[in-house]
Amino acid sequence: MSDRRSRPRLGINLGVEWERAEGKLSARISNLSEGGCYLDSVGDVKRGEIVGFRVLLPDDDWLYLEGEVRHYTAGEGFGVQFVDLNEEQEAKLKDLIRRTSESEAEAGISADLVEE
Repeated sequence: MSDRRSRPRLGINLGVEWERAEGKLSARISNLSEGGCYLDSVGDVKRGEIVGFRVLLPDDDWLYLEGEVRHYTAGEGFGVQFVDLNEEQEAKLKDLIRRTSESEAEAGISADLVEE
C-alpha cells in the first residue's frame, strides 16, 4: 500500500491537551506536517470524528488546532488531518515546522524528517 501523504512528516515531540466528555487528556505529537499529525494518546476516538487540541509550543505559547481522525489504534494513538486552519494557525504551524527542521537543538524537540 502506498503512502497517501502529500507532505513530508517531521518527527517531533510536543505536549498536547485535548478534551473528551470525561475531561482533559494529555497526549504527545510524535510526527507533524502542514496537513496533519499523529497524537500518541490512550483516549478513544472514532474515524471521521473532529478533534480539537492545544499544542504547547517550544516558546511556551499554545496553538489550537482541529483535525479529522483518519486512523486510530486503540491504546496507542490516532492520526488527524487538519481542518479549517485560519491564517494565524497556518503561520504558527509553518513556523514550528521550519524552526524544527532547521535546528535539532530546539528545546524538547527532535527533528527527523520521516519519509515512508
